[in-house]
Amino acid sequence: MTSKPVRIAVIGAGGIGRKHIELIASDDACTLHSVVDPAPTAASLAADHGVAHFADIATMLAAGELPDGAVIATPNHLHREAGERCAQAGVHLLVEKPIADTLTAAQALADTAEQHGVALLVGHHRRHNPILIKARELINAGAIGPLTAVTATWLLRKHDAYYEAQWRREQGGGFVLINLIHEIDNLRFMAGEIDAVQAIVSNARRGFEVADTAAVLLRFSNGALGTLTASDTTPSSRAWEINSGENPDYPHQADDCYLFSGTQGSLTVPGMKLWQHPGEPSWFEPLQTTDHSVPAVDPLVAQLQHFADVIRGAAQPVITGNDAVRTLAATLAITDSARSGEAIHL
Repeated sequence: MTSKPVRIAVIGAGGIGRKHIELIASDDACTLHSVVDPAPTAASLAADHGVAHFADIATMLAAGELPDGAVIATPNHLHREAGERCAQAGVHLLVEKPIADTLTAAQALADTAEQHGVALLVGHHRRHNPILIKARELINAGAIGPLTAVTATWLLRKHDAYYEAQWRREQGGGFVLINLIHEIDNLRFMAGEIDAVQAIVSNARRGFEVADTAAVLLRFSNGALGTLTASDTTPSSRAWEINSGENPDYPHQADDCYLFSGTQGSLTVPGMKLWQHPGEPSWFEPLQTTDHSVPAVDPLVAQLQHFADVIRGAAQPVITGNDAVRTLAATLAITDSARSGEAIHL
């Protein structure tokens, strides 16, 4: 028997909100319940999809039949309030990353969801990408031996119009919370928990109150050390968006933005080449490569299908509120470390 489509409201009709609306409208497992956003363009968008439009969450919750779930796609500082209102009404949540803009707000939202018995899935959608899943599997299976070093690069040139939205230029926005939180979550997912962060950041190129460039040192619980070099001000061939091919909006560039190195080999990601000495591990011996590439999947589609299963009770969130709080803590540690000049121990 085919399950009845779950009804999902989208709260926040900006860029990522519109993407969620498109995905919900095209997926048989879901149906769009409503669009919640005060902007006139949101009303037009709702009309185009033949669903209700509400200017705010309170009006949506008071209107009658509640949605089964809600996607929270508002600016970061509004995640807690929107999520808590829905949770208190018994509506399951998919909250866009970061879960919130502060650790206090993030933990409060996670606690509220738990107290009201609603599922909270956080939108670190790359955890649904087969590339990361396979890389994690290989690393955990010991394919490269005990993990020793991690090298991550995120270098892109954002177009200037991206920062016309004021909140992106202010505390609570910026590329650390908007973009590097993805990188931190990717690294936590593949390499394990992060114990300590030390960082230097700069705003010298864009001049905003938030950083545009960062150099980060990481210590993982398993003893591995890592580096993350990042900026949104420079054209480069190395960044997840353009290397992974998961989003067709970004022109694909065949390169690798991650290198995971262990005592018995190294793994490049997303190219998924395993580098090993076929005989004695020695720098005098030649290396050979093994291809571990996997078929492409749109992780946003996979995330939505997973959310539908979570709403039905058929699955548990692959990243819970408390898990996302740990990713946020490691990400905020970048700015905290840069401000203090000291390592932040998590």
